Amino acid sequence: MTSSPINVAIIGAGLSGLSLALALHQQNIPCTLYERNNAPLNIGGAVMLSPNALKVLDALSVYSRIRTKGYNFETLEYKNGDGKLLEVYEFGSEEKYGYKALRIYRKVLIEELVEMLREKGVQIVFGKKFVKVLEESEESVSWEFADGTVGKASLLVGADGIHSTVRKYLYPDLKPTFAGGMGVTAAVPTEQLKLPPGYHIPVTILTPHGSFVIAPQQVDGSEVLIGKQKRVPKDHDRAGWDAISADKEALVKFLQQDTEHFPEFVRNAVSKIGHGKINVWPYYIVPKIERWTSDKRRIVILGDSAHAIPPSAGQGINQAFEDIYIFALLLGQVNKVDTQDALKFWQEYREQRIAKVMDLNNQIELRRMTKEEREKMPAGSMHEIELSWLYKPNFKEDVDKWVATKSKVAA
Repeated sequence: MTSSPINVAIIGAGLSGLSLALALHQQNIPCTLYERNNAPLNIGGAVMLSPNALKVLDALSVYSRIRTKGYNFETLEYKNGDGKLLEVYEFGSEEKYGYKALRIYRKVLIEELVEMLREKGVQIVFGKKFVKVLEESEESVSWEFADGTVGKASLLVGADGIHSTVRKYLYPDLKPTFAGGMGVTAAVPTEQLKLPPGYHIPVTILTPHGSFVIAPQQVDGSEVLIGKQKRVPKDHDRAGWDAISADKEALVKFLQQDTEHFPEFVRNAVSKIGHGKINVWPYYIVPKIERWTSDKRRIVILGDSAHAIPPSAGQGINQAFEDIYIFALLLGQVNKVDTQDALKFWQEYREQRIAKVMDLNNQIELRRMTKEEREKMPAGSMHEIELSWLYKPNFKEDVDKWVATKSKVAA
């Protein structure tokens, strides 16, 4: 298995799939991307990239191309309705971690990754919908597309998101769990807010009536995302969520609700919202699953397909970038180590970091609770947040150390 040449098929040309293709190309591993849509994804909204992900994108020569295409910042402040500073949360620091955080439109990042893959001659096949796995052997895997054609590769990677079709082969009955809420966000001009001079953004304003987020998302900070969370009593199918998303007036009213309990600039922020600038984000999580690979290790899932993470710490896409980079580093070493061993190490390594991210999520959720809600929590629930483990990883060194131990055993 270690001597067979590898070629990889990637299902899904979102951020995970595109970056994985770049990482594999860097390791001289042939790959092809398949995307069900007829063109690159044009998903609304921006993503927050922290130093751990930017380190990956830097290693893939992406960072230098996107750094000036988004808003660079270091901290998010938590304040109460009276403007009192409650806590400062680091999203990045050039001095401490080597990178400021970068808030960039998802569409801009996707376009850059697609262009880089085109420059390198990596094939992206659009309008190609994966349907099901046909056969998996010790050497390869074959699958069917919606148009009746069949694909074959030595590895099939599902980077097709939280509602992954590839995952159904591994876990036919598994469905993402609805987390009971959704984010409602909108983009408005920063000048509309009339912020007090020197007021720091991004900021999360915490009151007994809930929280309100304001985050810059243009290069010059001329536009901000505004948003808050809404509890939703029951899950919806795609048609149900589409209907909620289409009712823009109801979403505007929700954003305007209870703003009398917030500073005046919040009321200014919601005073005029273009319907085309509103996004809805239902919160789902993927229940912890035993294996991210099939029994014969020819089918792999990663990113949201394997471990969708709640958005509290802003680590969803950042963890996906970690997934793809370590996966590619290990595949690049298959002439030295067994592929099955490498995939086992990959999942164990990633699960350890994701468990710590989930704890970080919980800590941030605790900070968003009202004082009364926090008092109901068990003593010691809240602890100090320390981030160097998250923002200063050395993935290549960790992989090289593991490969060295396996090589010694083989020798």
